[in-house]
Amino acid sequence: MTEPEHKGKKILLVIAQEQFRDEECFVPRQIFEAAGAKVTVAAEFTETAKGTLGGTIKPDIKISEVRIDDYDAIVISGGPGSRKYLWDNQYLRELVKEADSLKKVVSAICISPVILARAGVLKGKESTVFKSPDTVHELKEHGAVYQDREVVVSGRVVTGRDPKSAEAFGKAVLKALKKA
Repeated sequence: MTEPEHKGKKILLVIAQEQFRDEECFVPRQIFEAAGAKVTVAAEFTETAKGTLGGTIKPDIKISEVRIDDYDAIVISGGPGSRKYLWDNQYLRELVKEADSLKKVVSAICISPVILARAGVLKGKESTVFKSPDTVHELKEHGAVYQDREVVVSGRVVTGRDPKSAEAFGKAVLKALKKA
């Protein structure tokens, strides 16, 4: 029996404390774990987080306690809660910058690519985001080259558009992790 392709890889999955998009958390997580990666879920608090569709998950660690050196990739889930809990989270923004500078896989789906844009890691890179006037504006304002596609891979940076792209997004993150 062969070992899973991503055995030993560690992925930090960041979610909003409330109103994370269920599919954008659970589908990629399942894909990562099926490939042998260890997934650690982070949110503002370790109390049970609630998704927009009613799913719940107990985060393993607070965002403020994460050491990015411990992970091979950071994946930020979307959903309406991202705007409230994650967009302006300064600690998360610093984690994203540090992960990028350490040449780790940096990824976000739905409206969460705005966090990558605000952290400066999308400057000059093709990326996607859930299409709304404010999210597209945020990407362009921070120098990203917006693409209206399901998933966009720009080197080690992976962005996904919406819940329907959760599976393709998860697979693209694994592919980027393989190359990193």
